[in-house]
Amino acid sequence: MSNASPPSIPNALTIAGIDPSGGAGIYADLKAFSALGAYGTGVVAALTAQNTQGVTGLHGVPPPFVRLQLDTLFADVRIDAAKIGMLGTAEIAVAVAEGLAKPVAAGRLPHRVVDPVMVAKSGDTLLGREAIATLIEAILPLATMLTPNLPEAGVLLASRPPDSVREMQRVAERLRRLLPDTGQRWVLLKGGHLNGDPIDLLHDGDRMIELAGPRIETRNTHGTGCTLSAAIAALLAHGQLAEEAVRRAKAYLTEAIRRSGDLQVGSGHGPVHHFHGWWSRPAQR
Repeated sequence: MSNASPPSIPNALTIAGIDPSGGAGIYADLKAFSALGAYGTGVVAALTAQNTQGVTGLHGVPPPFVRLQLDTLFADVRIDAAKIGMLGTAEIAVAVAEGLAKPVAAGRLPHRVVDPVMVAKSGDTLLGREAIATLIEAILPLATMLTPNLPEAGVLLASRPPDSVREMQRVAERLRRLLPDTGQRWVLLKGGHLNGDPIDLLHDGDRMIELAGPRIETRNTHGTGCTLSAAIAALLAHGQLAEEAVRRAKAYLTEAIRRSGDLQVGSGHGPVHHFHGWWSRPAQR
């Protein structure tokens, strides 16, 4: 793989589902890419009927068409980083793994951030139980960074979620062993489900880096995991090292949550403000 500097405007890819309310999934990812200076592309793996209050339907894209989207995109467009989110079914996960195998082997896709989306903020299931084993077997080997929250970590390891930072450290080590030993691979274990200010752990098999952040009291947390993983992918595409990319992505997301009250979207778990750095605050009434 070339050591040349990445282009000034990199191309980032999201492979995920569609959330019509725009707070999560591909629409959120494209906003995060754009906010952080990456050109966004997207392959649709699933459709949802969803708003800020819940998910009322899930429709997977036929796996051959998911594969066709990937093959057609990579035949023409240079992709500097990819974020893999909600896939929905085992068959779609296999199609994604097969579609990425050749670009990965050829060194044409240096960064792959896997966000193992399984449950929506509303509690609705977004990944079939039969697909979890396929996700582990087919998708995790592609990951250069894995970004589960605590419940997702419990599912991946078939154990209860960790409930302390000490347990998070052990879980991060176990998750890192699910990834290949080749190249540099990272686990970002997100601790937002613990009480108090959240602490995330970034682990590469050697270093265990604690990343603290403030807890912002708000209901507007729809799509936070999607946004963080997409932001990391965008910053990796710019050539930033993993730790720097994660720190900057967390700072971006923290402010997006803090400014989420500027938006008026739905009456449930509202979205974060992806363009907080570019849109002025609404005028006081």
